[in-house]
Amino acid sequence: MKFVTFQKEDGSIRAGWMIDHSHVIDMHKASNGVLPKDMFSFLENQTFFLNYISTLSITEYGVYPIDKVLLKAPLPNPKSFRDFYAFEEHVKTARENRGLEMIQEWYDIPVFYFSNHLAIKGPNETISRPKHCHWLDYELEIACVIGKEGMDIKAENADDYIFGYCILNDWSARDIQRKEMKVGLGPAKGKDFATSVGPYIVTKDELEKYRVENGYDLTMTAKVNNVLLSEGNMSDLYYSFAEMIERASDGVTLYPGDLIGSGTVGSGCILELGTDIHRWLELGDEVELEITALGSLKNTVS
Repeated sequence: MKFVTFQKEDGSIRAGWMIDHSHVIDMHKASNGVLPKDMFSFLENQTFFLNYISTLSITEYGVYPIDKVLLKAPLPNPKSFRDFYAFEEHVKTARENRGLEMIQEWYDIPVFYFSNHLAIKGPNETISRPKHCHWLDYELEIACVIGKEGMDIKAENADDYIFGYCILNDWSARDIQRKEMKVGLGPAKGKDFATSVGPYIVTKDELEKYRVENGYDLTMTAKVNNVLLSEGNMSDLYYSFAEMIERASDGVTLYPGDLIGSGTVGSGCILELGTDIHRWLELGDEVELEITALGSLKNTVS
């Protein structure tokens, strides 16, 4: 299933799911109030609600054409947002571009940082460039949404805790990030102004046909103003999402609605490509990220 959050013509915001990319269902209205109005509440009791959906007979009640609603971030209010650094090619190239060698510690543990879970943007939302930023960048990533509470989760059991996956763009103010990272702490202001996700959350059962050893065989691309710049594959992950979840839950409880990002796929940002390939993002630029089975996520810089 493809779960969405959308705004109706009356201004109300509801959660639901998509049918054939042509209609969305208001889960609360279609179920006569049994299903919740928002995605976060759905995730908190997703086992019961998914079972209920399987018994639900859909009529025209609560069904809307996709062109009559405005898609928002499918999970507008994640409980937390951890972003990992799990693609080796990206780490190597980005460090080389800064005159740095790889360090052994990266191969010892999957590392992450916490970003701003209250600055989540959805499909087609504009992204405001920070006023002191001149080196604005996109980052082509995939994210998983946690659907079950757990602590000290082992990698071999981690798939049970994943509700689904979505596209993630970890917008980055590279000049601000570079300066603050020299202090040895961060990233902070270089990252916390915006993260876009969407257009929907795809439940993991829909991805089984793409399953490979380290995750899924999903092509990942990024275009700026309709020009292809980045291309990679989720299967290139050095650390699987199962390993990321094991690390994130070590001594800490993960909750339904937590968001976990993969980090940037190889070639998935301007920092890695170099400004001889493409300049930093400017006002009016449209960035489109696309991942097999997860759709397309577009945003314009303002």
